[in-house]
Amino acid sequence: MTDVKQADPPAIEAQGLKVHFQTAAGLVRAVDGVDLTIPKGAFHGIVGESGCGKTTLARAIIGLQHATEGTVQINGRDRADWQKQDRKGFARAVQFIFQDPLGSMSRRQTVGQTLEEPLLIHSIGNASERKQRLAELLDLVALPATVLDRIPRSLSGGQRQRVSIARALALNPSLLICDEPLSALDVSVRAQIVNLFARLQAQLGLTIVIVAHDLAIVREVCSEVTVMYLGRVAEQGVTKPVFADPAHPYTQALLSAVPSPDPRIEAPRPRILLAGDPPSPRNPPPGCRFSTRCPVVEPQCRVTEPQLRPVAHSGQAACHLAAAESHAVI
Repeated sequence: MTDVKQADPPAIEAQGLKVHFQTAAGLVRAVDGVDLTIPKGAFHGIVGESGCGKTTLARAIIGLQHATEGTVQINGRDRADWQKQDRKGFARAVQFIFQDPLGSMSRRQTVGQTLEEPLLIHSIGNASERKQRLAELLDLVALPATVLDRIPRSLSGGQRQRVSIARALALNPSLLICDEPLSALDVSVRAQIVNLFARLQAQLGLTIVIVAHDLAIVREVCSEVTVMYLGRVAEQGVTKPVFADPAHPYTQALLSAVPSPDPRIEAPRPRILLAGDPPSPRNPPPGCRFSTRCPVVEPQCRVTEPQLRPVAHSGQAACHLAAAESHAVI
């Protein structure tokens, strides 16, 4: 009798995740019931307009933000229990890269001290072994050894981001969550960091989750994508099919704003202009949350909130008008 090999648990499995904030003006529903499954080894992008809840979702997954409701499992273990019982073990498995690399590093420490600190905290290696590990980390992120004696504010933005990536990799994590790691960088530097992420993902087999505004970058490097709107998931699936045939009107509008470098494609390409701003997360509209801006809204959209369901690109979309056998609803 042969043993049946069980499939590896997902890198991330969030169920019913909510993050609500009580303010003087009312209850803010930053994340309002998100289910998300990310398999091991995926390069997953989370996209959406500012204020859609994508950063709050990423922080709630790792425990940097308290969740009002819901559960998160990482590598098959309950995240909250894991952090309580073995915080250092959790830190070795999961790392977070912040949007502002300079703000996330001590301005008094040199780069060498910054990179060595997690090794010291976790009692990894002797002085000689730690020195060798620092050399390996610099090689991974393509930085010269001369940066070890420099302080963060003397580095360029791209170099700081590479240092923050190296520090996150110091403990050999299996999961890397990145919050807008490219937003403060020049275009040329962004390309370098994107290529670095892609190389690290392929070389180390990491599971990478990246929160981003730039859909062109997500299209190039991410294997899967989740589109968020007003605290909820609007659409999710494998990146190329989702971008080729988006089922949700909001995803279609986002993609229509991504310019093409080919003028022959760009000139005749239709634009979808959304009227107004997103509603306040303190007072989301009834029914579909996108109904106040949707160009194809129907009466049922204003009454009944759509649930995620299978659509043509084999992913899911929360839209009443997106049927499994159809193509784009616009």
